[in-house]
Amino acid sequence: MRRKIGLEELLERAPAPQNTAPQQQAPAAAAAQPRGRAPHTEFEFELPIGYVDDEGTVHRHGAMRLATARDELMPQIDLRVKENPAYLSVVLLSHVITRLGDLTDVHAGIVERMYATDVAFLQDLYQRINSEGHTRAAVTCPHCDGAFEVDLAGGRLGES
Repeated sequence: MRRKIGLEELLERAPAPQNTAPQQQAPAAAAAQPRGRAPHTEFEFELPIGYVDDEGTVHRHGAMRLATARDELMPQIDLRVKENPAYLSVVLLSHVITRLGDLTDVHAGIVERMYATDVAFLQDLYQRINSEGHTRAAVTCPHCDGAFEVDLAGGRLGES
Protein backbone atom coordinates (compact mmCIF):
# COMPACT_ATOMS: atom_id res chain seq x y z
CA MET A 1 0.00 0.00 0.00
CA ARG A 2 1.38 3.40 -0.97
CA ARG A 3 1.17 6.19 1.53
CA LYS A 4 0.43 9.81 0.68
CA ILE A 5 3.27 12.23 1.25
CA GLY A 6 3.02 15.99 1.64
CA LEU A 7 4.79 18.68 -0.33
CA GLU A 8 7.29 19.31 2.47
CA GLU A 9 8.40 15.67 2.50
CA LEU A 10 8.52 15.55 -1.28
CA LEU A 11 10.72 18.65 -1.42
CA GLU A 12 13.03 17.22 1.24
CA ARG A 13 13.40 13.96 -0.70
CA ALA A 14 14.11 15.64 -4.04
CA PRO A 15 17.65 14.96 -5.20
CA ALA A 16 19.99 17.90 -5.57
CA PRO A 17 20.59 18.90 -9.19
CA GLN A 18 23.68 17.24 -10.55
CA ASN A 19 26.09 18.79 -12.99
CA THR A 20 26.63 16.14 -15.65
CA ALA A 21 28.53 18.38 -18.05
CA PRO A 22 32.28 17.74 -18.42
CA GLN A 23 34.54 20.04 -16.43
CA GLN A 24 36.13 21.58 -19.52
CA GLN A 25 32.76 22.93 -20.72
CA ALA A 26 31.98 24.81 -17.49
CA PRO A 27 33.89 28.04 -18.38
CA ALA A 28 32.22 28.18 -21.80
CA ALA A 29 28.78 27.73 -20.25
CA ALA A 30 29.49 30.46 -17.71
CA ALA A 31 30.62 32.81 -20.47
CA ALA A 32 27.45 32.12 -22.47
CA GLN A 33 25.21 33.26 -19.62
CA PRO A 34 24.44 36.96 -19.82
CA ARG A 35 25.99 39.11 -17.14
CA GLY A 36 23.99 41.92 -15.76
CA ARG A 37 22.09 43.17 -12.81
CA ALA A 38 20.36 40.82 -10.44
CA PRO A 39 16.61 40.75 -11.05
CA HIS A 40 14.46 43.17 -9.07
CA THR A 41 12.77 40.85 -6.59
CA GLU A 42 11.27 43.17 -3.98
CA PHE A 43 8.70 45.89 -4.58
CA GLU A 44 7.73 48.69 -2.22
CA PHE A 45 4.05 49.56 -1.83
CA GLU A 46 1.71 51.89 0.03
CA LEU A 47 -1.66 50.52 1.09
CA PRO A 48 -4.74 52.62 0.29
CA ILE A 49 -6.07 52.44 3.88
CA GLY A 50 -3.44 50.64 5.97
CA TYR A 51 -3.33 47.83 8.49
CA VAL A 52 -4.26 48.92 12.03
CA ASP A 53 -2.53 46.85 14.70
CA ASP A 54 -3.76 46.16 18.25
CA GLU A 55 -2.15 49.36 19.57
CA GLY A 56 -3.89 51.50 16.92
CA THR A 57 -0.79 52.09 14.79
CA VAL A 58 -1.51 52.33 11.08
CA HIS A 59 0.96 50.51 8.81
CA ARG A 60 0.72 51.62 5.15
CA HIS A 61 4.20 51.24 3.68
CA GLY A 62 5.55 47.79 2.99
CA ALA A 63 7.39 45.50 0.61
CA MET A 64 6.45 42.40 -1.32
CA ARG A 65 8.90 39.99 -2.91
CA LEU A 66 8.45 37.94 -6.04
CA ALA A 67 6.80 34.60 -5.38
CA THR A 68 8.66 31.35 -5.82
CA ALA A 69 7.15 28.10 -7.03
CA ARG A 70 7.26 26.93 -3.41
CA ASP A 71 5.21 29.96 -2.31
CA GLU A 72 2.50 29.00 -4.77
CA LEU A 73 2.59 25.29 -3.90
CA MET A 74 2.64 25.48 -0.10
CA PRO A 75 -0.90 26.89 0.31
CA GLN A 76 -2.24 23.86 -1.59
CA ILE A 77 -1.42 21.63 1.39
CA ASP A 78 -2.53 24.16 4.02
CA LEU A 79 -5.59 22.80 5.89
CA ARG A 80 -7.17 26.25 6.05
CA VAL A 81 -7.07 26.45 2.25
CA LYS A 82 -8.42 22.92 1.87
CA GLU A 83 -11.37 23.84 4.10
CA ASN A 84 -11.93 27.19 2.39
CA PRO A 85 -10.27 27.76 -1.03
CA ALA A 86 -10.87 31.52 -0.71
CA TYR A 87 -8.22 31.49 2.05
CA LEU A 88 -5.53 30.80 -0.57
CA SER A 89 -4.82 34.48 -1.20
CA VAL A 90 -4.46 35.18 2.54
CA VAL A 91 -1.84 32.44 2.94
CA LEU A 92 -0.06 33.37 -0.28
CA LEU A 93 0.14 37.08 0.58
CA SER A 94 1.43 36.28 4.07
CA HIS A 95 4.34 34.39 2.45
CA VAL A 96 5.43 37.15 0.06
CA ILE A 97 4.92 40.33 2.11
CA THR A 98 8.32 40.91 3.68
CA ARG A 99 7.53 44.07 5.61
CA LEU A 100 4.50 46.12 6.59
CA GLY A 101 5.39 49.33 8.40
CA ASP A 102 7.42 48.29 11.45
CA LEU A 103 6.23 44.69 11.17
CA THR A 104 8.66 42.16 9.68
CA ASP A 105 6.71 39.02 10.62
CA VAL A 106 3.65 39.29 8.39
CA HIS A 107 1.53 36.18 8.95
CA ALA A 108 -1.94 35.08 7.85
CA GLY A 109 -3.54 36.59 10.96
CA ILE A 110 -2.35 40.05 9.92
CA VAL A 111 -3.62 39.66 6.36
CA GLU A 112 -6.96 38.42 7.75
CA ARG A 113 -7.41 41.65 9.70
CA MET A 114 -6.63 43.96 6.75
CA TYR A 115 -9.38 45.94 5.11
CA ALA A 116 -10.80 44.37 1.94
CA THR A 117 -9.58 47.35 -0.10
CA ASP A 118 -6.00 46.72 1.02
CA VAL A 119 -6.24 42.98 0.35
CA ALA A 120 -7.59 43.66 -3.15
CA PHE A 121 -4.71 46.12 -3.71
CA LEU A 122 -2.17 43.49 -2.58
CA GLN A 123 -3.74 40.79 -4.76
CA ASP A 124 -3.47 43.10 -7.78
CA LEU A 125 0.12 44.00 -6.90
CA TYR A 126 0.99 40.30 -6.50
CA GLN A 127 -0.51 39.49 -9.90
CA ARG A 128 1.23 42.42 -11.58
CA ILE A 129 4.75 41.78 -10.25
CA ASN A 130 4.58 38.02 -10.70
CA SER A 131 3.20 38.07 -14.22
CA GLU A 132 4.60 41.31 -15.63
CA GLY A 133 7.65 41.89 -13.42
CA HIS A 134 6.88 45.52 -12.57
CA THR A 135 4.33 47.78 -10.93
CA ARG A 136 3.87 50.33 -13.72
CA ALA A 137 0.74 50.74 -15.83
CA ALA A 138 0.16 52.75 -19.00
CA VAL A 139 -2.72 55.20 -18.60
CA THR A 140 -4.33 57.95 -20.66
CA CYS A 141 -5.55 61.28 -19.28
CA PRO A 142 -9.31 61.56 -19.85
CA HIS A 143 -9.04 65.34 -20.35
CA CYS A 144 -6.11 65.77 -22.73
CA ASP A 145 -5.66 62.20 -24.05
CA GLY A 146 -2.00 62.34 -22.98
CA ALA A 147 -0.42 58.93 -22.40
CA PHE A 148 1.90 58.28 -19.46
CA GLU A 149 2.88 55.64 -16.90
CA VAL A 150 1.95 55.45 -13.24
CA ASP A 151 3.46 53.29 -10.53
CA LEU A 152 0.64 51.28 -8.96
CA ALA A 153 2.69 50.37 -5.90
CA GLY A 154 1.86 53.69 -4.29
CA GLY A 155 3.55 56.96 -3.61
CA ARG A 156 2.00 60.38 -3.49
CA LEU A 157 1.01 62.33 -6.57
CA GLY A 158 3.79 64.64 -7.66
CA GLU A 159 6.55 62.65 -5.97
CA SER A 160 9.33 61.28 -8.11
